[in-house]
Amino acid sequence: MVQSIKYDIVKNLTERLSGAKVIVLVDYKGINIEQVNQLRNRFRESQVDYFVQKNTLIKIALNSLGITELNPYLKGPTAVAVSKLDEVSPARELMKFLKEVMENKDFPSFKVGYIAGHIYDAAELTALAKLPPREELLAKVLACMNAPLSNFVSINQGIIRKFVYALDAIAKKQAEAS
Repeated sequence: MVQSIKYDIVKNLTERLSGAKVIVLVDYKGINIEQVNQLRNRFRESQVDYFVQKNTLIKIALNSLGITELNPYLKGPTAVAVSKLDEVSPARELMKFLKEVMENKDFPSFKVGYIAGHIYDAAELTALAKLPPREELLAKVLACMNAPLSNFVSINQGIIRKFVYALDAIAKKQAEAS
C-alpha cells in the first residue's frame, strides 16, 4: 500500500518536472508558514510550480527524466521551483520575495538551478534574476539593430534639408536682385 502511494507521488513529480525550462532547488529553512504561503502565491502568479517533497522521491523523479546532475544538491530541506514558460521567473520571484518580504535576509536561498542541461550556482542565479525582463532585452536588441538605419535616414534628411535651404537662399537672392 505504502509503495503504491510513493509510486503515485513519483509519477506526479515526474509529470510536474517534465518539460521544465528551469528547475531551481531552494533551501527554505528559516521561513514561517505565512511567508511560505506568500512565496507560493508569488510563484503561482508567475506560473511557477513550487513544492516541497522528500529528497529521495524528487531524486527518483529527476533520474527518471535523465537529470542526474542535481542529485548531490538534494540534501537537507529542499523546495523545488519549476517553470515551463520562462527560464528566469523562479529566480526573479525569489529575489523579489527576499527583498520585499524577508528584507534582504539570507533565507530562503538558492541551492542550485538547472537550465537547459547546465547547472547554475546561487551567484549565477542571482545574476540571472537581476537581468531585465525578456521583453525589455528584446526591445534593446531591436533598438540596437534599428539604430544604424535611423542614423542613415536622419543623415539623408539633413542633406535634403541643407539642399532645400540652399535653394531657398538662391530664390531669395534672385528675388532681391530683381
